Amino acid sequence: MKEKILTDKNGAVTTIVINRPEVRNALDREATAALGAAIRAFENDDEASVAVLCGAGGAFCAGADLKELAGGAEYDAWAGSGGPLSRPARKPVIAAVAGHACAGGLGLALWCDIRVAEESASFAVLSRRWGVPMSDGTTVRLPRLIGTSRALDMLLTARMVSAEEALQMGLATRVVPDGTARATAEALAATIAAFPQIAMNSDRESVYRQDGEAMSDALTIEAELAERAKRIEAKAGAIRFATGMGRHGAAA
Repeated sequence: MKEKILTDKNGAVTTIVINRPEVRNALDREATAALGAAIRAFENDDEASVAVLCGAGGAFCAGADLKELAGGAEYDAWAGSGGPLSRPARKPVIAAVAGHACAGGLGLALWCDIRVAEESASFAVLSRRWGVPMSDGTTVRLPRLIGTSRALDMLLTARMVSAEEALQMGLATRVVPDGTARATAEALAATIAAFPQIAMNSDRESVYRQDGEAMSDALTIEAELAERAKRIEAKAGAIRFATGMGRHGAAA
């Protein structure tokens, strides 16, 4: 049988591929479980620093497999109750979005830290048409990312948002030519993986943890998270800077 989730490792970059192109990479129960396992394996791999998440065959993900749901299968929430999207990954993840990122596929893209979208890509809550609610974090992450008004427009109308509009509203991080999202995301992942990892990951964690906190509490969290990087990475980095390394775009 064909594997529904593929993993491709290249140094510090792990690429996770949803491999169901015949259904635009919709996730059935088996694929959802395999995706969760792939994410956990990436998190637990000390040699992997950044992941890229993409779909096979020119589509990102069409969400849950509605044909399986129509057959009476139990549908478990992807977010909450320990689902694969119930918390941010422990390390950076970049979505390489080609084709459609719909319903749960939109939720999957929102779960990632950065979204690289191809020019013909689109984002939508198409499950609205069939009465399937969001349980993948979309109703939480989308308004926090693009604002309540725009999020409600997408959630209530099921309209398709183009890559260019997604870029303007902050839903997409960058737009690239068709056929290049995965390669662009993998190159970006390699750049991120080359940075000192402790400081980068503490800054990332601070961004997620500050949400909803009072300013004073958020600043305390930031200071606490920065301590380890200060002890281990910052002094060595300052020495490299003082000797001229890493300036003007040169490798540090």
